Amino acid sequence: MSLVSQVRGWARGHTGRDHYSPVGMTFHWVMAALVMFQLWWGWRIGRLPVGADKLDGYQLHSQVGLVILVLILLRGLWRLVIPGPVNDADKPGWQSRAAHLTHYAFYAILIVLPLSGWTMWSSMAAEQPLSLAGAAPWPQLPFDTLPRQTRYQLMSVAERAHLFAVITLLVMIPLHVGAALKHHFWNRDDSLAGMVPFLNPLPPRSAKPHGAPPPRSDRRQARQSPGA
Repeated sequence: MSLVSQVRGWARGHTGRDHYSPVGMTFHWVMAALVMFQLWWGWRIGRLPVGADKLDGYQLHSQVGLVILVLILLRGLWRLVIPGPVNDADKPGWQSRAAHLTHYAFYAILIVLPLSGWTMWSSMAAEQPLSLAGAAPWPQLPFDTLPRQTRYQLMSVAERAHLFAVITLLVMIPLHVGAALKHHFWNRDDSLAGMVPFLNPLPPRSAKPHGAPPPRSDRRQARQSPGA
């Protein structure tokens, strides 16, 4: 049995119970914490006067941003190898489609943000070294041979992309959190519980008029059937 098969078998022990694997949960919550830190830190840097403190602030911002870039790529690879659980958020309908589109949008934004930051740094601060989490050296993008005007243009485009991604993220995070809380407290399904260790879905508000809902295994099979 290959290592990938062993890992998939281990993960199915969690996803089969409508929970993300511990690895998937770790990716989610570590990246959520880093993103929130970056938003706050970027706001703080913008209010520092030009000088050594501001430069040190940008250094830390870049180091954490590169960590996010590595983590989002690893998380995407993990999801390709280990699909997440099929839970109540996967019911057919517009809410499920919106949830999946939001999921892909988060991936796109969390790639655009560090890439645009990397481009800005390499365009105008190539003499300042980059590092991953302050521990491993990180290469600059090969812009040093370009004319200064071209580097200014790259800087401008990357800066606009960075700002747009930040604004989009500031809109998406409250929507994402609100949807998760709605699923847990209003719909009382297993969407949030699947990503939070030791959290169970709330009991339904009232009994179903036509009997109990089908077992999760039957619901999962129905959602995965063609046309679902």
